[in-house]
Amino acid sequence: MLSHYLQNTLEDLRDLIKITQSDIEDIKKAEHDPQFDRLSLKEEKLKAFETKKAMIDHEISSLMTSNPDIELPNLLNEEQHKQLEDLKTELSNLHKVNKEYAKLVLTVSNLYNSFLERLVPTEMQGYQKVASKDSTIMEVRV
Repeated sequence: MLSHYLQNTLEDLRDLIKITQSDIEDIKKAEHDPQFDRLSLKEEKLKAFETKKAMIDHEISSLMTSNPDIELPNLLNEEQHKQLEDLKTELSNLHKVNKEYAKLVLTVSNLYNSFLERLVPTEMQGYQKVASKDSTIMEVRV
């Protein structure tokens, strides 16, 4: 059962990486709608990953409880060791891809915020930003 959970978790991680890579490509092309369309799929895959990871933890815990005299590395077969290594590698890949995605999101966000600040200058009133009184977005003449 553990091998099954590990394999499914690996598939979910690889899907999350592919989705995030698609998001990166779309951000570079300024195509934001496909990213929003994939958001529910990404959330679904993330929840599935978390559930399967909990199942893996439970299976490993059960193995250790039922075999208290045997060290964990000796409880797992060669395939399971390989899958755990692959899981570690894919988690690292996901981290790298998410880091790249976050940099792009931050850059685009700063760009839009600076454009907005130029169009509608704001000033701080306490802890809130409000439109400046001398905002030049619209001029009314009578």
